[in-house]
Amino acid sequence: MVDFPTWCDRTDEAHGVHALQVVTARAADTDFGRDAVAALVPGHYAAEEQVARILRRLGRPKSATFIEGKLPTTKSIRSGDLGEILATEYVASQTPYIVPVKRLRWKDHRNMAMRGDDVIGLRQDPATGRLAFLKGESKSRVSLAAGVVAEARTGLDKDGGLPSAHALEFISSRLMDGGQEDLADAIDDALLKHGIAPPSVQHLLFTFSGNDPAGYLRPSVRSYTGGYVQRYVGVRIATHGTFVADVYAIVAAARVTPASSRDQFQIASASHPGRNPPWAGPANGMAGNAYQCAFMRPGQEEPGFIRRTK
Repeated sequence: MVDFPTWCDRTDEAHGVHALQVVTARAADTDFGRDAVAALVPGHYAAEEQVARILRRLGRPKSATFIEGKLPTTKSIRSGDLGEILATEYVASQTPYIVPVKRLRWKDHRNMAMRGDDVIGLRQDPATGRLAFLKGESKSRVSLAAGVVAEARTGLDKDGGLPSAHALEFISSRLMDGGQEDLADAIDDALLKHGIAPPSVQHLLFTFSGNDPAGYLRPSVRSYTGGYVQRYVGVRIATHGTFVADVYAIVAAARVTPASSRDQFQIASASHPGRNPPWAGPANGMAGNAYQCAFMRPGQEEPGFIRRTK
């Protein structure tokens, strides 16, 4: 997961029952954050089991080629995908919800945006087994504007503010394919047996931009009159365009080593000595597997980005 506090500062505002959070990358730590994010990107496009199998059968260069073939090549799709990746990682690391399926793995084409709810988080009551939902929309722009926030707001309000049945059916099917029958059953029960009560749903409006998002998010959350608890989050990286380009350049140039799904790892980039690296705990991908990557660049003898920890 992306440990945002390691390289970002955060401000919080309460607006009644709603919350606004601005997460700003520290200029001195942006490169560290870039490498931490790049380490997680491949796992959003491909399952570790498949990459591991290709690695065993065909070798490291072919596994790297496989990953590179999944990556978008256009600026706009890369920006949108990275916004969705950051939103997913935010939910996984900063909220009580899990994101059990990384949906970018099922894109029709790498240079096409996916339709439907950008992020759906789940939280299961241990006593009843029933689910609570976080419905999320993400937007990524070099310069955020009011119209972009309005688009996200419109997306959250679709389907009466509830997660779409199509999106939940997709998640349930992927979980069933991955052997997580109990969680798939809980989704099916919510859709077909109990129904989804609005009080069990919260909204996440997530933005990733180069400019300060507060002036655009604050009026939106203040003017919201619906019945769902809102969480507005704006991640600001001043070098937005460069950050996106560099993340994908690092991933495309890297050779990939899938990590064990049973271990936890620290990302400890050789280019950032002495830093307290972020924890990369088990990611909430399909089947709950962790997926991290070790990068080997030309001339580098050992992968310097992952150190196993007990």
